Amino acid sequence: MFYKDERLALFIDGSNLYAAAKALGFDIDYKLLRQEFERRGKLVRAFYYTALLENEEYSPIRPLVDWLHYNGYAMVTKPAKEYTDSMGRRKVKGNMDIELAVNAMELAPRLDHAVLFSGDGDFRPLVEALQRMGVRVSVVSTIRSQPPMIADELRRQADNFIELDALRDVIGRPPREPREPVPETSEA
Repeated sequence: MFYKDERLALFIDGSNLYAAAKALGFDIDYKLLRQEFERRGKLVRAFYYTALLENEEYSPIRPLVDWLHYNGYAMVTKPAKEYTDSMGRRKVKGNMDIELAVNAMELAPRLDHAVLFSGDGDFRPLVEALQRMGVRVSVVSTIRSQPPMIADELRRQADNFIELDALRDVIGRPPREPREPVPETSEA
């Protein structure tokens, strides 16, 4: 459902796509993902949205964010908020829905097709608004995980649903194994 001459943009809800790929047992190769959609049409922009913990010495997502930024992705980040829930558990909140929606609406007049990488049902009104502006919307997520990672109302609203698992051979790589610690050697 892609046409070579259409202008398209990718809107990647980072944490949602990560969770869906993890549930399916693979990692996303973002270089391959970008190449795949460059083949499908005229890629205007590829946005990646994520919240970052600002006060941490090292964030595991920082190398990915830097790589994406240097490799053609428009990075949209904001500080995550840390809080303690009523059960005393440490929680992190970093919702990027508004930023994604605003960017999509701003870019809509210059697009033929928006590709949303998220299963979040909160995006249904955005999809509907883009469609009213004449933009076709594909949603990439999965129904093959338990439970499914896409909200039914979002899937029904989209012009096209792309099963993430069906893209595994095109944009996936096996998950990285945690590295074994290197044993220390002491010379006596």
